[in-house]
Amino acid sequence: MHREPAVGEVVTWDRLFSRRRFLKAGVTSAAALALGMRYGLPGLAGDTATAAAGPLGTAAVGTEREVYTLCEMCVWRCGVKARVRDGRVVKLEGNPDHPNSRGRLCPRGNAGLQVLYDPDRLRFPMIRAGERGSGLWRRVSWEEALDYTAEQMQRIKERYGPEAMIVSSTHNLSQPYFENLLKAYGTPNYGTQRSLCFNAMTMAFLFTYGIAQPPADLRNARYAIFTGRNLAEAISNSETQDFVEMVNRGAKVVVLDPRFTKSAAMASEWLPVRPGTDLAFFLALLQVMISEGLYDRAFVEKHTVGLDELARAVAGYTPEWAEGWCEVPAATIRRIAREFAAAAPHAVAHPGWRTSNFVNSFQTERAIAVLNALAGNWNVPGGLLPEDGEEGGPELGTLAQPPYPAVRAPRLDGVPWKHPLVPLKYGSYQEIRDAVLSGQPYQAHGWLVSRQNPILSISERAKTLRAFEKLDFIGVIDVIPNDTAYFADVILPESTYLERYDPLTTAGGKVFIRQPVVEPLHDTRSALWIFKELGRRLGLADYFPYEDEEDLLCTQLAPYPVSLQELKARGSYQPPEGERPDPFHFHTTSGKIELASSLLARVGEPPVPTWQEPPRPPQGHSYLLTGKVAQHSQMGTQNNRWLTEIADDNPLWLHPSAARRLGVKTGDLVKVESGAGRVLVRCQVTEGIRPDCVYLTPGFGHISAALRNAFRRGVSDSALHVSITDPVTGSQALSETFVSVSRPTAEDLRQAEEASRPASLAQAAAATVTAAATPAGGTALAGPGRGTQGGNARG
Repeated sequence: MHREPAVGEVVTWDRLFSRRRFLKAGVTSAAALALGMRYGLPGLAGDTATAAAGPLGTAAVGTEREVYTLCEMCVWRCGVKARVRDGRVVKLEGNPDHPNSRGRLCPRGNAGLQVLYDPDRLRFPMIRAGERGSGLWRRVSWEEALDYTAEQMQRIKERYGPEAMIVSSTHNLSQPYFENLLKAYGTPNYGTQRSLCFNAMTMAFLFTYGIAQPPADLRNARYAIFTGRNLAEAISNSETQDFVEMVNRGAKVVVLDPRFTKSAAMASEWLPVRPGTDLAFFLALLQVMISEGLYDRAFVEKHTVGLDELARAVAGYTPEWAEGWCEVPAATIRRIAREFAAAAPHAVAHPGWRTSNFVNSFQTERAIAVLNALAGNWNVPGGLLPEDGEEGGPELGTLAQPPYPAVRAPRLDGVPWKHPLVPLKYGSYQEIRDAVLSGQPYQAHGWLVSRQNPILSISERAKTLRAFEKLDFIGVIDVIPNDTAYFADVILPESTYLERYDPLTTAGGKVFIRQPVVEPLHDTRSALWIFKELGRRLGLADYFPYEDEEDLLCTQLAPYPVSLQELKARGSYQPPEGERPDPFHFHTTSGKIELASSLLARVGEPPVPTWQEPPRPPQGHSYLLTGKVAQHSQMGTQNNRWLTEIADDNPLWLHPSAARRLGVKTGDLVKVESGAGRVLVRCQVTEGIRPDCVYLTPGFGHISAALRNAFRRGVSDSALHVSITDPVTGSQALSETFVSVSRPTAEDLRQAEEASRPASLAQAAAATVTAAATPAGGTALAGPGRGTQGGNARG
């Protein structure tokens, strides 16, 4: 019988985790779940959930209850009703009262049970007992793990200053309290996912509207243009529901994308634009709308500034000019401009989401923002709504705490001394890693990572591994033993979202709770508890003045006549509607929508959208595109056995003309090489991609041997992406990575086999080529997987 290691015992990953519980649950039923999730058959999904749930708690046999909470399988945070039977979670359903779920969950939301019952999840605190990456760990008590972490952070602070510690996290409900820890500690060096995702979009709309993420009202739109948003696969639950409804009721949908995604398949019109030239397309739309007088004159005169300057700037951007760049016929561009204007104000150019494509993506997003303003679609059904995706909602109670200490050092990512326009909370994540390697403007010595995986998420994985070699201390707070955790010095295991409280949040004017559905299965803790305990040991207890998680939530509820127990029972609370702000007061310098941005002009940047030519691949190279599949969230779900039943690998999309030149067919192994690295991967030959492009779904290719389902499943696009940063937004330009594709040599295969299971961090950093694993353990994928049709070109 499998025995949990005792505190103080040194073990390997193979000893730490056993497949016994998972196998006993009946893995054959995973096929039934796959059918249920693929074809929307809730009975199948529910039956499998019941079979896979392990024993838990002390509930009496025959008892059943429903608990309201919030999903955490992506950042959309849908409302969830968890069904608990005999102490086990047996089904997750969408909460019909939550605006993000409306009673439905996506495949990832349904598969949240496998996060709770994942046999590979972190179960207790650990301190590394061998070389980084050796897989040797010592189980320790929480007291020792927290003491060790605080001692390392305090040592670095005393010897090198607080700025020598890097801290990073991703978008989650406890993130503000993690930020509280780092600000109280005194480091300016904070990395988030934003520069790898949406800096270009949010900054463009900030400079235009003074709002970072105004949502598009797809539910009422008659005409919509999408570039950089593939809602059929990059699922944001409620928005995807609106997209499907919009298509079904016959609205005109235009999709610009180098790949024939599922969104493109659902659209009225697909335009396979050349990567990086969306900007030319939108500049031409602006030119037609202004030159032909198709814009909303009354709206523009009353609510915008800068039309004359914009008109002069775009006068030469005719559809004929744009055709030469984006390869969309001039007649098509002119027709779409006229159709869009005719449907306005119930027409919208979607702002997008992951816009880390090209250095010119900021200009593209500025053109999209301005196009919406010309359509007069602000605060109109079917247009842009005066809300902010990151801000707003009912005000919650806050804790009193001391002011933060003054920051005495510049940031490693160059904000603001190199990137003066980038908001401090955005930053430029990839530049932090590069600063670790260069030692400039000073050397970092530690990195504390909460619920993030920089080894897999930041471009040029080999560089990130080399940066880790230079650090004295690496600490990880997470639920799963991801790649970064595998090479860390200490792991503080967080409870899953079904076992913990997080801070309250708001959506649709209501207050919602995430609460434990069941008690923690293992020796894990909530992030709120971990941050408080670390703060206490670092002498920062005054910054965490709550007794426990429930005390914090009660403080947040203090402004309202509702108790925590009432909120737990209902799942949400509707505060009295307060006074709504004026939707036509814009938080810009002028107080209006700025077609010509005064702030951009002040710092010497073009105040209006301007053409910026993107680079082209050299001869014999292709654009490397990235995107998503509906079954996975970034880099965090590839160990979820239910999801990999459906989307199990990431073959390289290759156009038939390129395949003919190489003499390969679907399922053949190819070598993909960039300036950052090489991978060996099976190819999928498809006409659903431009001949000058290839595509890899991100998130695969984990090198943590502790993730037994994800380890070497597929290959990592981060091993190929070159680090290129937009100086204006600090955003990564992922699609400016160009790759060559060829047939692998015997030497390539030999090197890949050598690198397949590194015994240390140094070996992982030195690997020159990587490959996916076959079920038998050899190099390369077994063949084309079931998930090969997913993904989108830009997120």
